[in-house]
Amino acid sequence: MSVKIYHNPRCGKSRDTLKLLEAQGVTPEVVEYLKSPPTAAELQDILTKLNIKPRELMRTKEPEYKDNGLEDKSLSDADLIEAMIRIPKLIERPIVLKDGKAAIGRPPENVLAIL
Repeated sequence: MSVKIYHNPRCGKSRDTLKLLEAQGVTPEVVEYLKSPPTAAELQDILTKLNIKPRELMRTKEPEYKDNGLEDKSLSDADLIEAMIRIPKLIERPIVLKDGKAAIGRPPENVLAIL
């Protein structure tokens, strides 16, 4: 079973999700996405697995969202994905991937559905 978590160790929900995975006997590959942001292809794959649009994966309440004009509804999906790569803090967290499925750990118990 290969499991990957896009993790921010400073985020309580992310830490709780990692603990939940470990309590289930899962030792995931941990990607600290603030240090190693996903590529555009990886983000597109995550979005496809989650069946959501880029804006739905963004932390819209972060100051960087407004400061970079990302509330502009005319921006394309590619523009939003590029912004998440450039400013990974805007990516909602944590994201867990397993066997072609994905879940956002908000709340952490959401990831149990894909294990």
